Formats: sequence, C-alpha cells, structure tokens
Amino acid sequence: MSSQPSESLRLPRLDAAFLALALVLADFAIHHSTAQKVLGAFLAIVLVTATVIDLKRRKIPNWLTFPAAVLAVCLGLALHPSGLLDQVLAGLAAGGFLFVFAIIYPKGLGMGDVKLALVMGLYLSGSVAVAMVIGLVCSAIAGLFVIGKHGLAEGRKIGLPLAPFLALGGAVAILAGPEILHWYNQH
Repeated sequence: MSSQPSESLRLPRLDAAFLALALVLADFAIHHSTAQKVLGAFLAIVLVTATVIDLKRRKIPNWLTFPAAVLAVCLGLALHPSGLLDQVLAGLAAGGFLFVFAIIYPKGLGMGDVKLALVMGLYLSGSVAVAMVIGLVCSAIAGLFVIGKHGLAEGRKIGLPLAPFLALGGAVAILAGPEILHWYNQH
C-alpha cells in the first residue's frame, strides 16, 4: 500500500475549513453539555486536519496527534473529571486495536493511524467504538471498490489513506455516537 494518492483524492483547504466549521456548528447545535460540545469541536478540527494531511502526504504527523491528545486530557480534567478514566481507556483501546494491525502489517497501516485512533478515543470515550466500526467498514468497502476496478493483483497495491475513513466515523460519533450506542444496547 505504498502508492501515492491520486490528485482527485485531495481536499482543498477552503473546503476543509468549511467542513470543519459545519461539523463544529452541528456539534454545538446537537449537544447539550459543555463537555460534549467542546470535546466534539476540537476533535472535528483534528479529524479534518488529519484528513487533509493524510490525503496529501500519506502521514498523520505527531505535531497534530500529540497536542490533540494532551488537550483532550486537559479538557476532560477541566470539564468532566469523572469521565477522564473512560476517555483514557477508550483511547488506549482504540489505539491498541489498530496498533496490533500496524505491527502485523506495517505497510498497510501506519503509526499515525494508531495515534489518531488513540486521540479519537480520548475525545469520544465509549463512542469511539462507533467511530472505529464506521471508519473501518467504510475503508473496507472502498478497498473492495478499488479491487473491483483494478483487479485483485493491482488493487492490493493501491494504498488508501485511513484518516478520511476514521474521520467519517469520528464525525458520526461526534454527532450521534451516544445515541447509536444506546440504540445498539437496546437491540
């Protein structure tokens, strides 16, 4: 999975800024608690930034994930200290899950993806499960489309950046993660 993304995969910066703004505004409109609003808004910005960078450079830089992780912990301490343990456990679970795959197949999954999953868990707590399922299922579907278009031998060589799919899952989790988990637990 080492090929560069095609030009059509690039997300212009202005489009990314509008996307981040729309997600932040939707987050503010939907959530009632200050903690959810603030954590969701910052995560939205991180996810859009990670997507733009991953589409362009095929890397998610530490200068994005490390401060985002520290900020998530600080926000958790300030806004919802009783939920901090859940944040940390969710971050470790999401990052740990992808870490296993990064170790097994490092050409297919980078450590930036692992760190982004960890950051998502720190912001989303239990809703990170929703983000991971949606993101990974969507990336698998995209991979099947690539294989369908190019054939198995060539399709397997075409790399797809994971951050856009994780960001999609993260956006759904920001806006409806607790509701999806509640619905899932009822069925």
